[in-house]
Amino acid sequence: MNDPVFEVRGLRKDFPGGVCALDGVDLDITEGECLLVAGSNGSGKTILMRMLAGLLEPSGGTIRFRGEALEAALKKRGSKHGAFRRQLGIVFQDPDAQFVGETVEEDAAFGPSNLGLSKTETAERAAAALDKTGLREKRELPPRQLSGGEKRRLALAGVLAMGCRIIIMDEPFANLDWPGVVQVLNTIQALKQGGATLIILTHELEKVLAFADRLVILHRGRIREDGKPETVLDRLRPEYGVRDPRRSSVTVENCSWLN
Repeated sequence: MNDPVFEVRGLRKDFPGGVCALDGVDLDITEGECLLVAGSNGSGKTILMRMLAGLLEPSGGTIRFRGEALEAALKKRGSKHGAFRRQLGIVFQDPDAQFVGETVEEDAAFGPSNLGLSKTETAERAAAALDKTGLREKRELPPRQLSGGEKRRLALAGVLAMGCRIIIMDEPFANLDWPGVVQVLNTIQALKQGGATLIILTHELEKVLAFADRLVILHRGRIREDGKPETVLDRLRPEYGVRDPRRSSVTVENCSWLN
C-alpha cells in the first residue's frame, strides 16, 4: 500500500455567525491516487482544499503532510527549497487569478524562478511543462488570449514547472465547452499515468469519474461516503446533490468525456 500524503483527523472550520463549514472530517490521501471529492455548492469542498494547501487555518483537528504536522511543513515555505511548496500545487476554479506573467512562457517560469533556480533550469522546466500541457506553440501569447481549457492547462503548467507531484484541482471543468473539457481531461490522464497524486474537487462526475481511484462525498461539511466509486454511487442519497452518472454511461469506466 502506498504511503499517505495527507492524514486528516477531526478537521473543523467555523466562521463568524455560527457557520460550520467543516465538521469533524477524517480523510487519508495516499501517494499516487486520484481522489474525487464531490458535493453540492456549499458542501465544504473548497474550504477543505484551502486547508490542505495551508491557505486557511483549521478551527480544530489536525492535518499531517507526509507524517509531519502541516504547520511544521508550512514553516519551510520561506526556504529556497521548502518541501511543501515544491510538492503541492493548486489549480483554482478561476485560473485567471493565478496568472502573473505577460506571456504564457513567462507565467510557466514564474514558479520555478521563485524557488531560487538558475535561469537555465527555470527555462528548461517551463519549456518541459508547456510541452506536457500542449502549450509550447502558445508560449509568446498573453495568457488572457487563451481559451478556457488552455488557461486551465497553463495553470497546470505552472504547477508542473515547480516540480509538484501533488495537485489539487478545484472544479476544473467549470464554464468549459466540450473541447476545453477534453483538453483538461487529457492532461489529467497524463498526470495520472505519470504517478501524480490528484485531488479533484467537482460535482461533474460524468466527465472524470473513469479516472478516479476513490470517491468522497461531502455534504454540509461532513464526509458522508468514502470508497470505491461504484460502492459510493450505490449509496448516494438525493440530499447530497450529486448525480449518479451511470444512468447515462452504464459503467464507471465509461464516465469520461474522452470516451
